[in-house]
Amino acid sequence: MKIPVSMRLALFTLAFFGMAGTLHFAAAGQAPQDKGSAKSDASKSQSKPDGRAKPTEQALESDSYHIGIGDELQISVWHEPELSMPVQVRPDGMITLPLINDLPVVGLNTHQLQDVLNEKLKPFVNEPQVTVIVRSIHSRKVYLMGQVGKPGAYVLNDKKTVLELITDAGGPGPFAKTGSIYIIRTVNGQQTRLKFNYKKALAAKADAGDVELLPGDMVVVP
Repeated sequence: MKIPVSMRLALFTLAFFGMAGTLHFAAAGQAPQDKGSAKSDASKSQSKPDGRAKPTEQALESDSYHIGIGDELQISVWHEPELSMPVQVRPDGMITLPLINDLPVVGLNTHQLQDVLNEKLKPFVNEPQVTVIVRSIHSRKVYLMGQVGKPGAYVLNDKKTVLELITDAGGPGPFAKTGSIYIIRTVNGQQTRLKFNYKKALAAKADAGDVELLPGDMVVVP
């Protein structure tokens, strides 16, 4: 069966104005896809990252973490592979990056460093989007000394109590005074002493003094 010329012209006109797709989906019994919605979905899939850390890194990269000497960071700049690289904070508290050169970073959290790098890169990169991820922490340390299996400095990468620290060090020595253990903590420039009782902590007693350690704490086992 031949299609009349008038109908062909009508179909051509509809196709020209983008309506052929509507006729196609209507004939198939399906609703036509909204082009605006498709464009919106496509733009979302290609949108730039917001510069925040991955969820698995959230604990280390929260505002409570501050970059310290020796920490290893991953700097990633969106669509700029030559500016993306791992760096380690030097003893002078700085890192070195192309175009920016030396940059002091000690005391900043990852979000603050991202903001600083975004500003520093604006003269060189169109709308820079920087992500900072903590690869390894070496600056957050606690110190254990006295009658324990392995005294020394311990990196504090996660939450840890006094009991857990002493356990990591092999436990108290045979001559340790486990009822007289204490923690030296510096708060606002002032040193305070917190008591800890090893035997009570093992018995899960509330008055054992098994506090959560903070960077810089010194645990003494006499």
